[in-house]
Amino acid sequence: MSERETLGDWGLPDPARRGRTFVYVLPSLGEDLTKVGFTQDPVQRFRSFHPRFFALFDLQKGLLVETGRLRDARRLERLLIERWPEHRAAAPLLIAEAAGGHTEWFRGIGEEVDALVRRMVDRYDYVLHAPLSGWLHARFSERADQLYEWSQRLLEMIEWQDANVSAQARDTRYARALIDNLDACRAVGMALDELLPAKVLAWYASACGM
Repeated sequence: MSERETLGDWGLPDPARRGRTFVYVLPSLGEDLTKVGFTQDPVQRFRSFHPRFFALFDLQKGLLVETGRLRDARRLERLLIERWPEHRAAAPLLIAEAAGGHTEWFRGIGEEVDALVRRMVDRYDYVLHAPLSGWLHARFSERADQLYEWSQRLLEMIEWQDANVSAQARDTRYARALIDNLDACRAVGMALDELLPAKVLAWYASACGM
């Protein structure tokens, strides 16, 4: 099994969803900044900004527009970008530069962009997913049956390291990936008690100080 599969199998793109296109509006938590863009895989795109995107963006105010066609998504994104040139802003320092996430940030457009997107949805008969947390909950739930095995596999790697590798030499990515993914599930309202092995739940509670 590859390292990518071990660390991220539960969150890999779903081939069945290829061809669907989305425009996203992501307001920041605690700051008057909004990121707009388009993608064919919202979850992977959000994670590319930051593994803990759910702690950086306001998922209750966020919007996701499903356009169906790539050219429609590009057109809507361009409309949003060109609407407020005087409101362009720098991205937060926590956003990963490698993801190309340092463009299309705006300050002070929260209410206006929400209203404009909703008008475009009505005009072109797009599908609006709002709040974004609801779409993420549904998306995660589609793969909830895989979460059990994936989390158990990562915990086995963590426990093996605890027993065989010095604290200084351990690969902390396994624990970080497990915590980040479970925190994401909890952030969108998933009932983890019903989805995880008892050992994973106990480890998670201890790791998070719950």
